[in-house]
Amino acid sequence: MSIGHFPGALEEVMKRTGDTLAKAGQAVHMDGSQIGKVIKGTRNPSKELMRSAAEHYDDGQLYIAAAGEVTGGAFAPWLDNVDLHRASVLFKTVEEMKEVLELTSEAPISKTVDQLTEADRIIMKRLLMETVEAITALTHFAAVLCKEYSFSWFGTWKEHRADLKAKKYMK
Repeated sequence: MSIGHFPGALEEVMKRTGDTLAKAGQAVHMDGSQIGKVIKGTRNPSKELMRSAAEHYDDGQLYIAAAGEVTGGAFAPWLDNVDLHRASVLFKTVEEMKEVLELTSEAPISKTVDQLTEADRIIMKRLLMETVEAITALTHFAAVLCKEYSFSWFGTWKEHRADLKAKKYMK
């Protein structure tokens, strides 16, 4: 999902859960007709609506769509035209990670920006783009694992943050 795609993600999650507009509205403390307007695109979703809906449904796709909205698209987009079966996502994720690892052997990572030649910059840009593709694949893989095996998206990230803090990678 990218900018403007939260409404579609919300509609999709509501279909999966069988929720009506009224039930979704109740969950996010908003009138169901307002949810309908968001889904139709006649009303922009507020940050509070996106947060409340993401927390209520605890769905990776919805969190990813909300992050895309809030950041103006500077986040992994939700891929809505690919096979999202867990095995397909795993294979694509492994492929993307291999591409990053292979390119790291070519990348002049020890050079500073002012030492790079134009050829070096091209390699670094390819490495950056492959890295972003791997992040997108890994993000989808995490979302698919959460959905398929009933793990909490929010709980997974909360546990990850606690682990990072325990390792003193963050304050």
